[in-house]
Amino acid sequence: MYHRHMDGPSPDVAAFILGGGKSTRMGTDKAFVLLDGRTLLQRALDLARLLTSDVRIVGDRGKFAQFAPVVEDVFRDCGPLGGIHAALKASSAELNLILAVDVPFLSTALLEYLIMCARNSANATVAVAQAAGRLQPLCAVYRPQFADAAENSLRSGHYKIDALFAAPHTRIVAEKELESAGFSSSMFRNLNTPGELEAVRNESGGGRNN
Repeated sequence: MYHRHMDGPSPDVAAFILGGGKSTRMGTDKAFVLLDGRTLLQRALDLARLLTSDVRIVGDRGKFAQFAPVVEDVFRDCGPLGGIHAALKASSAELNLILAVDVPFLSTALLEYLIMCARNSANATVAVAQAAGRLQPLCAVYRPQFADAAENSLRSGHYKIDALFAAPHTRIVAEKELESAGFSSSMFRNLNTPGELEAVRNESGGGRNN
């Protein structure tokens, strides 16, 4: 069982929230969907600020600048890989936490654990969680060197992130490891449809971070 040990914001860590765009299924930007009285964006910002004082949003400056410093994509309309690339190019931190805005159930302890795994894996350009049988590239800690592989892929028109997770440069934090540390794969549940959002709102105590 993992026990939190970070005393406050870490100087070698930056955090980037991928703000996303307008969701046709949600009828609005996912970032501004309300859950337990806070937008998904505010929830993500509040969580990240417990880990580092360097918290930025990747997205449209006009839309997000009032909430936090903004980084805009270098490669536009290329999906999350474009956002990861832009974040890493803008960062001077050794460890860069990337979070999607629509995964509101992550805990501070889980993110601390991923940061610890990245810090202890000096040769890895990314430490990425695995849950529900899939890698979770939008809940991962990247080193600056990953930007080079991302840029090469983007210039080639290849936008799949998982294709860049080659051994031995990837530290996969496996589902069993996370479970042993006390973390449930349900933390990675994301909100894609109004039905999923309604289900969460109806659940007792749903959506509270630990």
